[in-house]
Amino acid sequence: MTYKGKARKFGDNINTDEIIPARYLITTDPRELAAHCMEDADKDFAKKVKPGDIIVGGRNFGCGSSREHAPLAIKASAISLVIAESFARIFFRNSINIGLPIVESAGAAKRIRNKDNLRIDMERGIIRNLTRKESYRFEKYPPFMRKIIRAGGLINSIKKRLKLKA
Repeated sequence: MTYKGKARKFGDNINTDEIIPARYLITTDPRELAAHCMEDADKDFAKKVKPGDIIVGGRNFGCGSSREHAPLAIKASAISLVIAESFARIFFRNSINIGLPIVESAGAAKRIRNKDNLRIDMERGIIRNLTRKESYRFEKYPPFMRKIIRAGGLINSIKKRLKLKA
């Protein structure tokens, strides 16, 4: 799997309330969540983001509550992938469970600038910054996690596996 898009850069400790403010938790409609994604970190994010764009964060991205709304909002906003120096563990797991690819790479998170053009090769564990002509490595997912992401999330992965055995 390869992803290509423009970086949308954020700092350290972006919490789930900044990703999707609590005032919007009355819905699980993906379009509504996408309309307010990252609004408390960048009020114009939903207007600027383009399909395939890539969020780049610093340390502890997705800290705060355990709500699934945060990765759902990001995925619904057409973000293809999130890169960060580190992720809050529950955000990491929620992201994988809904099929949102996320990558931990301290080098990439520190070097990538807003609007840099990126290409991420998930199979090889390489992030290429096409703007700066740099490459960064990351630890590849184990095969079972790649299957979950490719299927669009844990539930879809299980449904697919059960259909193959039926």
